[in-house]
Formats: sequence, structure tokens, C-alpha cells
Amino acid sequence: MPLYLFWIFAALMLVFGAAAVLNRNPVASALSLVVSLLNLAVLFFSLDAYFIGVIQILVYAGAVMVLFLFIIMLLDLKAEQRRRISLPVVLGGAAILAAFVAQLVTVLHRFPAGDKPFPALTPGLNDAHNIGMMLFSNYNLPFQVIGVLILVASIGVVVLSKRELN
Repeated sequence: MPLYLFWIFAALMLVFGAAAVLNRNPVASALSLVVSLLNLAVLFFSLDAYFIGVIQILVYAGAVMVLFLFIIMLLDLKAEQRRRISLPVVLGGAAILAAFVAQLVTVLHRFPAGDKPFPALTPGLNDAHNIGMMLFSNYNLPFQVIGVLILVASIGVVVLSKRELN
């Protein structure tokens, strides 16, 4: 992928990520997050991580965001009311942002391997097979725990969506 495309997709991801946080309408915020996740998948594709990019689209931009939209529409959430902006809060946020940017610049200048190109992947590498083998051998217990958590979340959605019958 040419460098200018990387910067375009990275900028789009950041813009729509900010829109997801700044939107007052929860549906528009969730849809902005979907577009941000799709741009992240494109960045994974540019790194030749096709499996992770496809999973990003199917799981996060697809299933999880559909669940979020279902919950938002089920609970009938309205747009957030505007609040007055407090000067100490804005100054505190700006100070934290400045400290974060200073820390980020310091780390990037002290990381010598950041200027080296990423080594090419070996041809014929089946990343889906390798990820599956690692997932079911080294990370079997966390995989099972995540499955139980998803089951509990699904049951919670069904219980929340059940209407009281009198």
C-alpha cells in the first residue's frame, strides 16, 4: 500500500473515532464507530494481516456493532443534552493531552527499531491455521472464558428485551 493511502485511512479512522466520541446522537456515534473499525481493517490489510482484517470486519464492525445498535434502539436512547463547558475541566483535559503527546514523542524518539522496515512475511504462510492452532493450544482457557462471557451477555440482552406482561 502506498504511504499516502496509509495516511488517508489512518486519518479517516481518527476522524470517525473522534466523531464516535463527540456525537450527541447514540446511533450516529455507533455508525461512526463502524466506519472507524472498517478503516482499521484496511490498515490491517495493508500490513498483510488479512485474517485479522477480515475478523475486524466480521466480528467488530459486523456483529458487535449490530448488537450495540440493537441495544441503543431497544433502550430508545435519545440525544444527549448539551452541558455547559467548565474551564477547569477543559484545562485539565488539555494538560493530560499535552502530557500524553510529550510522552508519545519521547518514546518514539528513543525507539531505534521504529525506522526499520517491517520484514516481509514468508510466502505460503497460512495465518488462519497458525492463529487457530495457537488459540486452541496456548490460549484455550481464555477462549473458553470469552465464550462464556458472550453467552452471559446474550442472555442479558434477552432478559433486558423481555417486556413485562400484566
